[in-house]
Amino acid sequence: MTVRVAFHGGLGEIGRNCATIDINGEVGMVDAGLMFPEEDMLGVDLVLPDFTSVIEWGDALSFVALTHGHEDHIGSLGYLLRAINVPVYGTRLTVELARARVGELGIDADFRIVETGEWIEHGAFRFAFIPVTHSVPDATAIAFETPEGVILHTGDIKLDPTPIDGKITDLQSFAGFGRRGVRLLLADSTNAERAGVVDSEKTVGVRIAELVHEAEGRVLVACFASHLHRVQQSIDAAVADGRKFAFIGRSMLRNSEIAGEIGALDIPDGSLVEMDELLSLPPGKAAIISTGSQGEPFAALSLMAAGEHRSVTLDPTDTVIISATPIPGNEKRVSRVINNLARTGVAVHHGRNTHVHVSGHAAAEELKVLYNVIKPQALIPVHGEHRHMYANAELGRAVGIPEVEVCSDGDVVVLEDGEMRIERGAVSAGYVYVDGLEVGESEGVIRDRRHLADDGVMLITVGVDVHTGDIVFGPDVDSHGVTGDSEELHDAVAERVKQSISTLDRPIDSEALRRRIRNAGRKAVQSRIKRRPVVFPVVIEA
Repeated sequence: MTVRVAFHGGLGEIGRNCATIDINGEVGMVDAGLMFPEEDMLGVDLVLPDFTSVIEWGDALSFVALTHGHEDHIGSLGYLLRAINVPVYGTRLTVELARARVGELGIDADFRIVETGEWIEHGAFRFAFIPVTHSVPDATAIAFETPEGVILHTGDIKLDPTPIDGKITDLQSFAGFGRRGVRLLLADSTNAERAGVVDSEKTVGVRIAELVHEAEGRVLVACFASHLHRVQQSIDAAVADGRKFAFIGRSMLRNSEIAGEIGALDIPDGSLVEMDELLSLPPGKAAIISTGSQGEPFAALSLMAAGEHRSVTLDPTDTVIISATPIPGNEKRVSRVINNLARTGVAVHHGRNTHVHVSGHAAAEELKVLYNVIKPQALIPVHGEHRHMYANAELGRAVGIPEVEVCSDGDVVVLEDGEMRIERGAVSAGYVYVDGLEVGESEGVIRDRRHLADDGVMLITVGVDVHTGDIVFGPDVDSHGVTGDSEELHDAVAERVKQSISTLDRPIDSEALRRRIRNAGRKAVQSRIKRRPVVFPVVIEA
């Protein structure tokens, strides 16, 4: 029997984590994440995996299993379920976070809460969730029993000996699978380049507590809304210093409410207040826990830094703690926010000037420990940029894993008769862009936007008698983002357009006329200022 593992996202990038496992034509999916747009993805709000291949398989998709509740693992689930509504499995917090996200799209999904360590039977599949430590509670790995042996997916993982919730990575279960035999391990690569081990999350809490205690005025802690361990430590630090606190930011309010209801956050009675009440307190008695650690333009922290937030105006006595590191591609945004904060005079603490963040992903020595415990026959690095995955592959080879392969989005790993092979580019894996309410903007549209941003736009309006070739009026030339010295350029373009029209055969074909105007405008601009704007010809036929 053939088992196929396909990668629809998450290999070669940070985000869009999504893979499928096919057992004899029945398919299960692991995670359905999104990616936040890079700076050159103009006008794009979210980036999703391309589910075209999955949709083309029709009823083959049987379920989705979620490793944990971060956006890069659950964020595209609603868009998938809108096309194929199948059961979704996960631990309690993961399911509740996903349920809220999917509910925003108006989808009624079949969510099934599972306990770790229990085997689930679903069609041809038998799988179990294994507790792991990450930066969100209830994170798991998933083990699948297949006809070709056990396939083990780590999810996002680290080996924190003192996690906030006391739930350590279950190495004992991993060792049990290792003794049975693991045919294929899919392992988190995000921190594979980093030597040694990652510090415990608790070390961050110690430093945040020190900064809160030292703060003269209000304290504002910005972190991922789904990083509930960090949120908990921020709450603990505020309460220990005798402060009341408020949440700010839509996702922070939503996630904290969900986590509080199911006991994943411990919020002492009377410590959480509404923003209006918080702002009436003495500054030394107030703390804010906020979104915006990635420099998102409309997130609460960015608006405060720019002096544009409707409720909070920063004071030089305030202290801001940015408890996160920038996702690759967000470095400039985060730097811009830090600079804006510095201009306001507040004290700014972030991951590069003090110990207010640790990663939720295993570093090199942790991964080697994991590999020695599991002893897989084959390793495929997942979750990371290509450099991370290649570093992870070298770790696997160093500890003696027999088969190690680096794949890319779109590749399929085929396990058959004890052998493993890779089919390159066998499934759809391109970017699907979400622009406002529109899903599925093409790469061509994004290229056009980049073109407009780089070279500007020019509008050429001309009235022509198509029978005689006479120009009735114009050409009128208008441009935006092309050059500051536009009058001389516009005159040159108009003259070039007149000359090009004069050489057309009569009667003039409308499409030929538009092409000629467009080409003439481009050439005139390129010859003078070496730019290639987008040219729109507007022809009024007389």
